[in-house]
Amino acid sequence: QVQLVESGGALVQAGGSLRLSCVASGIVTRLTTMGWYRQGPGKQRDLVATITSSRSTNYADSVKGRFTITRDNAKSTVYLQMDSLKPEDTAIYYCNLDDGPRGAYWGQGTQVTVSS
Repeated sequence: QVQLVESGGALVQAGGSLRLSCVASGIVTRLTTMGWYRQGPGKQRDLVATITSSRSTNYADSVKGRFTITRDNAKSTVYLQMDSLKPEDTAIYYCNLDDGPRGAYWGQGTQVTVSS
């Protein structure tokens, strides 16, 4: 059974930094695309960043230059380094693992709150 467990969410002041982690179990992650999505209050879930098995990355325009996604296949972990945080970054952040035709999986989410 595939499980994704996020951690690292917290309350932080604007301008601060956080690092989110997502550990996958029950699956070999090195050939999958992993990513982060977020859902703010009253909003839909949106893409934040993804990283492919070859470490090609993609970012939402709103986080480019501030967030960095990386992965450690040996630890089955994907990270999201978030710098220069803004109040509009406040959301529940979800980890996603895309295993192609075999399916996609979500974590339970971790809350990030940025105070002004």
